[in-house]
Amino acid sequence: MNNFSLIFRLIPLELLNTLYMVFISAFFAFLIGLPLGIFLYLTNNERLCPSVWIHRLLEMIVNIGRSIPFAILIVAIIPFTRFLVGTSIGTTASIVPLTVAAAPFMARIVEGALKEVGGGVVQAAIAMGASTLDVVLKVLLPEALPTLVRGGTLTLVTLVGYSALAGLVGGGGLGKVAIQYGYHRFNGVLMGVTLIILVLLVECIQKIGNKIAIQLEKKRGLI
Repeated sequence: MNNFSLIFRLIPLELLNTLYMVFISAFFAFLIGLPLGIFLYLTNNERLCPSVWIHRLLEMIVNIGRSIPFAILIVAIIPFTRFLVGTSIGTTASIVPLTVAAAPFMARIVEGALKEVGGGVVQAAIAMGASTLDVVLKVLLPEALPTLVRGGTLTLVTLVGYSALAGLVGGGGLGKVAIQYGYHRFNGVLMGVTLIILVLLVECIQKIGNKIAIQLEKKRGLI
């Protein structure tokens, strides 16, 4: 089978698989990372819900999650992946380690975004009688939204790279094409095409994310 046949047979399907893995795992990482990042911020803020021990525990969880290389993580949690989806191989199975890797990363992004909100704004909301929940939902998250969008974009870009690495251990997507059909079969053309598509995918995600963040900043008069 020539290169053109391989490209048209493999690339479209595996590109869709990559998008599926990246966006579904980003969704679950956001569901986990957003509340985790909020609690990291709240438990370290003297005006809201300070708790040294809870903050240290959350920090330890996040730091451990971020310190494990993805290539090791994807192998280490194979039993957990099998428990959740019934297999450790394939596109859907790859979502589990991708989510586990991205969730602590997202938590740190959320915490950092909330810290950028001016303390005066938070203090004013508290002085007006706002509850902690009101401060989070009506002050912190709206004010931090542009930064959160940029952080979410960074998470998506990181997940694209992780999804390609998942091809080393039987994951689907463009990483599978590059490794199984490009590297293992010494097909430089197919590997090159896959690499170009991955670069273009990252560029598209980055540009769309930046555009959304800029529009949000314009609405708030920040630029």
